Amino acid sequence: MASAPEDKRTHPRLPWVLRVDYPDRDRCLDATENLSQGGLFIQTDQTFDVGQPVPLSLSFPGLLDPIELVGVVAWVRPSKGEERGGVGIRVEREADKKRLSELVQGGAPTPGGGSAPSALPKEGFRILIVEDNPHIIDMYSYVLRKLASGELAGKVPLEVHFAPDGHSALQQLREKPFNLILTDLYMPVMDGFALVERIRHEEALKSIPVIAISAGGRDAQQKALDLGVDIYLRKPVRFVEVLETVKQLLHIK
Repeated sequence: MASAPEDKRTHPRLPWVLRVDYPDRDRCLDATENLSQGGLFIQTDQTFDVGQPVPLSLSFPGLLDPIELVGVVAWVRPSKGEERGGVGIRVEREADKKRLSELVQGGAPTPGGGSAPSALPKEGFRILIVEDNPHIIDMYSYVLRKLASGELAGKVPLEVHFAPDGHSALQQLREKPFNLILTDLYMPVMDGFALVERIRHEEALKSIPVIAISAGGRDAQQKALDLGVDIYLRKPVRFVEVLETVKQLLHIK
């Protein structure tokens, strides 16, 4: 494994989760683990060689318009245990460095690329977690408690609700408004694919941001995105991935 480039050590890294598309690879999607002014790290199961140029498109659906750039593979991290593999990408072209620098210095991605809204809703946030594994529910709950006690402390309330399957989730979604949904894809009664499809076809629900977090492979990821999921995270997922994605979708600095 090649050593990490100097950029990885000298530029502050932000743990933002952005969608990564590869214009030269059909139906291939990944996500960033972090990025800096000098480059980014992408979680991926694909094979890359050190020194290989890689055309990329970075985006966050509904929040950040696609940013096109070309990077060079600087180092490779093999999969190890529950840690996914990935590649460190170094940006060399001046125009691409400028794009990354503007993104990093401008703050978390928001619609149109501007600054994040300064006003948080006085009524607070209501989040629905759709998951049937109690251990995973505990992990997501811990993330949201950290958000409530950290960035939101003393500002606005954060209310978390739970559903063990898509059918129960739909019932709750029709009873009260929600700001965000975190859902598994493989569940009994009604799975996450059917849930997302129903959400995107109901006028009162279709604008709610949805994060899918699943152990499914690339086909599951593509199907979920085609159905209307905003962001797809692969299990096992890291604490910071969930936290940063929730913050970005709720426009919380």
